[in-house]
Amino acid sequence: MSKATLTSKGQITLPAEVRRALRVDTGDSLVFEQTSGDAFLVRAASGDIRRLKGVVPAPATPVTLEAMEAAIRSRAGEK
Repeated sequence: MSKATLTSKGQITLPAEVRRALRVDTGDSLVFEQTSGDAFLVRAASGDIRRLKGVVPAPATPVTLEAMEAAIRSRAGEK
């Protein structure tokens, strides 16, 4: 179990083992989600972009650059 102390400014320093487990570093954000009365789930809000690989499936048929540019041009006139 890890322990941290709250400062007068409401800040804590996460112990190194917690930072490693959450894979967070300076500038990263954390999310605190209340799970019950006085219990919270802490998780990293930012992460490595490579985690998103494969989330969106590849299109059934490849799209050419020309087709993408045409779609962008057609939508640009709608605004």
